Amino acid sequence: MRRTVSLTAVATLATAALALAAPLGQAAQATTSPSHGVTVAHACANPTKKGEMACNALQVTAGTPKSAHAESDLTAAAAPSGYGPASLQSAYNLPSASGGSGQTVAIVDAYDDPNAESDLATYRSQYGLSACTAANGCFTKVGQSGGTSYPRGDSGWAEEISLDLDMVSAACPNCKILLVEASSASMTNLGTAVNTAVRLGAKFVSNSYGGSESSSDSTYDSSYFNHPGVAITVSSGDNGYGVEYPAASKYVTAVGGTSLKTASNSRGWTDTVWSGAGSGCSTYDAKPTWQKDTGCANRTVADVSAVADPNTGVAVYDSYRSATGWMVFGGTSASSPLIAATYALGGAPSAGSYPASFPYAHTSALYDVTSGSNGSCGGSYLCTGTTGYDGPSGLGVPNGTAAFTG
Repeated sequence: MRRTVSLTAVATLATAALALAAPLGQAAQATTSPSHGVTVAHACANPTKKGEMACNALQVTAGTPKSAHAESDLTAAAAPSGYGPASLQSAYNLPSASGGSGQTVAIVDAYDDPNAESDLATYRSQYGLSACTAANGCFTKVGQSGGTSYPRGDSGWAEEISLDLDMVSAACPNCKILLVEASSASMTNLGTAVNTAVRLGAKFVSNSYGGSESSSDSTYDSSYFNHPGVAITVSSGDNGYGVEYPAASKYVTAVGGTSLKTASNSRGWTDTVWSGAGSGCSTYDAKPTWQKDTGCANRTVADVSAVADPNTGVAVYDSYRSATGWMVFGGTSASSPLIAATYALGGAPSAGSYPASFPYAHTSALYDVTSGSNGSCGGSYLCTGTTGYDGPSGLGVPNGTAAFTG
C-alpha cells in the first residue's frame, strides 16, 4: 500500500509519518518547505524482509512544486509541471544535443511496466526529443536473464521505471536505453539484472532502489557490482541521514539529492542539500581508495548528487494502472539516472577503470553544494552541505561531463 506524506507538516509529525516508509533499520527524516510544501507518496511498497529493496521514487500528490512551469521547447498546449529536459540540461551544463550517440544506459528495476515504451514515447514527444523505440533500435526491454519473459506488472515499480527512462532521456536524448526488469525486488534478482545489463553491453547502469545494509553486502559487491569499465550509479535513499545498500557498495557511484532552483548568479541555478537525501558511514563496506574523507572509517555515502527534492521535482509520464499520466516526482530515484546519463555523455569508460573514482579526480568540474542538511550528525559534513566534500551531496552536482570521464 502506498503511504502519503505531507512535507509541510510539523517536523515531528512528518518525521513519524516518514518513519513508516523508511527501509528496514533506517531512521526517517522529514522534508519541509514552509512556502512551497507538497505532499508525496512513496511509489513502492516497503521492504518486509532482509535482502528486499524498495524504489526511491516519491510522487507529488498535492501542492505545487517550485519547478512547476512551462518549458520553452514544449509543443503541447498544456505544459506538464516539473522540470523537463531543457531545465535539467541547463542546470547541469550538459551537452545533450551532441553527446551520447552510440552509448547505452541500462535501467535496472523490479517487476514489469507493460506501458514502458509507449509512456516513454509520450514523454519524448512532449519535449521534442527524437523517438526512442524498439523498432528503431533505441529502446530495449528484457527480463532479468535477458529474454522477453517479463515478470508480473507492478504499478509502483512502473512509476519508478517511467521516472528512470524519462530522466535518462532528459539528460542524454541521443543515448540508447536498455530496461532490465528483475523478477522481484530481492537483491539477488536485482543484482542478476545488473549482471545481465553489463553482459548485454551497457557501460552505464542506473539503480534507483535500496534497503538495509547487511553482512551479505560484501558478497553482493563481488557478485553484482564489481564491473570494471562500467559506471554503476545507485540512489542514496530518501529518508535522510542514514545509509542504504547498494549505495554503500564501494564499486558504485552513490548519488545523493539536492533542491534545484533558479538563481540570479552566473550559472542561473543553485543546488542545496535536500533534507531527504541519504548519507553517512557504511557499517560493512570498506572505503574505496579514492575516497579520502576522515569522518568514516568505512565507505562514505554519497559521491555526487543531482535534483531529488519533490518540492523542485521533475516531470514524468506514466499511465500504467492507477497512474494519471503527467506527474511530478522527486527522490534520489531521479538523481541516479540523471548521473548515469551524464556519465554516458562523457563517453565509455576505459577498460579496467572504476568510474566511481572519476569525480574524485575532477572535483573542479562540479558545482559545489555548500548549504542544507539531511539530519542530525553533530553538525558534521556527514549530514550538512559544506565547501568541498559532504555526505548528502558528495562532491557536488554536474557542471558538464568532465567529472564523469576517466
